[in-house]
Amino acid sequence: MKILIVKLGAIGDIVHALPALHAVRHALPDAEIGWVAEKRSAEILRGNVFIDNLIEVDTRSLRSGMAAQQILPEVSRQVRDLRKFGFDIAVDLQGLLKSAMIAKLSGAKNRFGFSKEDLREPASRIFYNRTVKIPKKIHVIRKNLKLVEQALNIPVPDTDFEFPIFTDDKVRLEASQITAEAGGDFVILNPAGGWVTKLWHAEKFGELADMIWEEHGLVSLIATGPDEAELAGRILQNSRPGRAFAIQPTLKGFFELSKLAKAYIGGDTGPTHLAIAAGTPVVGIFGPTEWWRNGSTNPDDICVERLDTGCRVDCHRRTCSNWICMDIKAETVFSAVSRRLGKI
Repeated sequence: MKILIVKLGAIGDIVHALPALHAVRHALPDAEIGWVAEKRSAEILRGNVFIDNLIEVDTRSLRSGMAAQQILPEVSRQVRDLRKFGFDIAVDLQGLLKSAMIAKLSGAKNRFGFSKEDLREPASRIFYNRTVKIPKKIHVIRKNLKLVEQALNIPVPDTDFEFPIFTDDKVRLEASQITAEAGGDFVILNPAGGWVTKLWHAEKFGELADMIWEEHGLVSLIATGPDEAELAGRILQNSRPGRAFAIQPTLKGFFELSKLAKAYIGGDTGPTHLAIAAGTPVVGIFGPTEWWRNGSTNPDDICVERLDTGCRVDCHRRTCSNWICMDIKAETVFSAVSRRLGKI
């Protein structure tokens, strides 16, 4: 059997689909599995021995709201070689018009997707010939597992999820070098995020780093990407010297580094989900998105969120004129960090 998984990105989306990949490979060890992912998110999948064919695309130029007749030629160009793999089944875990098109263009006879009410872009439904209805209000990991369970008639776990991410000695060396430079036990702080509404204040991260050092004797490593140096700098300006250090690890380097951290603190963003996959003790700071849907499934992990704003029901705003959901005191987050450290 030849199976195509369509999950394009971003990083958090990829991580949330990994337990589904593990379930498929475990149940169907002889299957040939392909995965279509965005190039900018594919690093975490490269070298994955559970995937026989990783197909990388770049659909960033495709904007939501484009008509199907505009999107189709570009998607077709990018995946014109997809049919050569001869997929029997395509499973679209993304639920977008472009991902559904990719499933269709793969040539797979059976194309599974979420039911119309469970799709981010309901028009995607026209490219499937099988759909699966998902129970309401479940974690996105379980949502993905439900789809592959029904599409492939395989058993899937409800707990103890496995995240197959494969690294190498080079990446592990990167993590060990950063650890050595930290000079002792450390926590990881991640101030970045894809939406401005998901960001906790950088200045408060600086305050938090001081509190963690003073009360727990742990250095804070400020993990950011190459274009986020200014953000890391603002945190360092608001913490005392020697309490926090800025780092810019690779994605897989971050994953290995997370395994060595005493705790991770961050918002709803890719590195948070990588830290969860690594088994790191996590404190999430969530605003416009839901912990029950996107956060950790580890009951020991803690979410800090405001439930008193009156405007967070199905919010998911990327911009907001009433941006108060992330107005959370550093002391509140520190209390959660202390509780999480106490559970280790």
